[in-house]
Amino acid sequence: MGKTSKNKIIEVVDLKKRYKKAKDDAVKGVSFYVEEGALFSLLGPNGAGKTTIISILTTLLAPTSGKCTIAGIDVDKNPGQVRQQIGVIFQNPSLDLNLTAEENIRFHANLYGLFPYLPTFSLMPDEYKKKVLELAGILGLEKDLYKPVKTLSGGMKRKLEIIRSLMHRPKVLFLDEPTTGLDPVSRQNLWSYLQKIRKTEDITIFLTTHYLEEAEGSDYVCIIDNGVIVSQGTPNDIKKSLIENYLIVDADNRQTLKTELLKNKYQFSGDGPFKIKLEKLTVQDVIVSLKTKLSLVDVHNPSLDEAYVDIINKRHENA
Repeated sequence: MGKTSKNKIIEVVDLKKRYKKAKDDAVKGVSFYVEEGALFSLLGPNGAGKTTIISILTTLLAPTSGKCTIAGIDVDKNPGQVRQQIGVIFQNPSLDLNLTAEENIRFHANLYGLFPYLPTFSLMPDEYKKKVLELAGILGLEKDLYKPVKTLSGGMKRKLEIIRSLMHRPKVLFLDEPTTGLDPVSRQNLWSYLQKIRKTEDITIFLTTHYLEEAEGSDYVCIIDNGVIVSQGTPNDIKKSLIENYLIVDADNRQTLKTELLKNKYQFSGDGPFKIKLEKLTVQDVIVSLKTKLSLVDVHNPSLDEAYVDIINKRHENA
C-alpha cells in the first residue's frame, strides 16, 4: 500500500498455488500487503484466483510456495494461531442447519474460548447476551435468533454468519462476497456497522465483492486476473490511470458546435452530444474557448466499476 507508519497486518510474498493435476498455477507469484485498520479490496472475475488467495490466508488451503503472514504469524506454519486473529464470512454458509441461529453463535463463542457453553441463552453471561442482541439488532435478525437455521432464508443465514464472525473481535475480518443475498437496507446497515468497528476497534477488513460500489470506499484495491495482479492502488489512482476523463457538451446548433470543436483541434466523438477528451485540458479551458451557446455541459467522473471493466476487457482483448 502506501508509505505510512502503520504496521502490515497482512503480508503476502511471491504466493503461488497450483492444484493437483493442473497444468498452470492458479495464483502466479502474487505479492501485496495490507496495513492495520485498512479496508482492502481484492477484485477480479470468476476464476481469477480471489477465492484461492482468501482460502490460503484463512488457513483452509496450503500454498504451493511463497509466504503469507497475518499479524506477524506464518499462515502455513501456525494456522491455529492465525485462526484466533481472524473472522471469516465465506460465500457459502458454514452453519449447522439443525441448531437455532443463537445456538450456532453460542457454539462459535465457546469454540473461540470467549464464553463457557451453557445449555440455554438465558443462562449465558450478560456480556454474551448483550453482544448477540446488539449485532442481531443491527442486522435485523433479532426476531429470528431462536429459529432453526434450516428455516431461515439465504439472506438471514448470511446475517447470522456475520454476527458469528464478529463475536470474538477479530483483528482481521475476511469478507468473501459478504452482502450477496442481503436486501439494500441490510447491506447499508452492515456497512455502516463495519465502518464503525473498523475505526473504533482498528479491525482490518479484507473484502472480495461483486458490488464494486462497496470497494469504492477502500483504502487500497488489488485487481487480479488469471492469477496475477494487473492493477493496484487507491480507487482514485486506478481510475485516473485507466479511464479517460471527458467533457460532454451539446448545443441546439450542433453543426456550428462541431465546426468549432474541429477548428480547436479537440479530440471528440459523437454527432451530438459530443464527448471531448480532456487529457491535459481543463473543463474551463474548453468551455471558455467555445462561442456556440451550449445546451448541455456534463463532466464524466469515472467509477471504479468502469475502471475495473476497462482493465479486464483490455487484458482479454490483448490476450
